[in-house]
Amino acid sequence: HVQLVESGGGSVQAGGSLKLSCEFSGNTNADYCMGWYRQAPGKEEEGVAVVDSRGTASYTETAKGRFTISKDRAKNTLYLQMNNLKPEDTAMYYCAADFCDRADFGYWGQGTQVTVS
Repeated sequence: HVQLVESGGGSVQAGGSLKLSCEFSGNTNADYCMGWYRQAPGKEEEGVAVVDSRGTASYTETAKGRFTISKDRAKNTLYLQMNNLKPEDTAMYYCAADFCDRADFGYWGQGTQVTVS
């Protein structure tokens, strides 16, 4: 079992930056993929970025060039650096993890709210 706890959300003006953190604990596994997802009010959940067990990152179009996902295994923490934030980035951001060969992530955090005005 894996526990994920997000932090770092908050309110920021358009053009600003935030860095989200996701501390993971429990039965962590070096073969896990980890990712960030978000859900805005009234909208479906959407992926933001994923990093695989080797550290290779991939991004959705909305995140490319503005967001950076990274993982520090020594600190058991996943990060999402978000720059040039836009009002449409306002959402609850969730951290997720699971084996890379799984179709969906099975472990999720509680989320951290990001509001861009």
